[in-house]
Amino acid sequence: MSNKMNKMKLSKGILEMKFMSRTREKIEKEKDDAEGRALYSNEITDKMLHESSKYVIETSYVPCEDLIEGRVSYGGMNPEIERIIELEKNKDLAALVEREKAAAAEKQKLRMDVPDEEMARFYTSVVKTMHKKYDRKDKRVQSILPLNVKRMQRPKDDD
Repeated sequence: MSNKMNKMKLSKGILEMKFMSRTREKIEKEKDDAEGRALYSNEITDKMLHESSKYVIETSYVPCEDLIEGRVSYGGMNPEIERIIELEKNKDLAALVEREKAAAAEKQKLRMDVPDEEMARFYTSVVKTMHKKYDRKDKRVQSILPLNVKRMQRPKDDD
């Protein structure tokens, strides 16, 4: 706490400048927090300040139990309400189906960036290039020469 007391305070004129707006907001927030702590210091304990909440407080049990809000009709006693509930269910279902269709279309679009024919042409050219690269040199030279020309051969060693 003594560290906060020794901290230098900026003048009001400097805090009013445009580039100091974040600092001004931070200082105002600290001042408000300090005033709030001073008001409720007798009610708030240190444990309350340093402990995070382990529980979620819900004002109603409706979301916990997945209950239907509003009017409900059973057995055809109020056909108007039954029709409204059915329309709401269908609307939610239709929206879900639309989202799924849109997601599937997007996934298909991403999957089909290159048409199949173009991919096949590219793949065959790659295969030919790789075949040429790793083909043995004597086979390549032989295929270039005409068929009726004989190649020179090594002399046979007769020992």
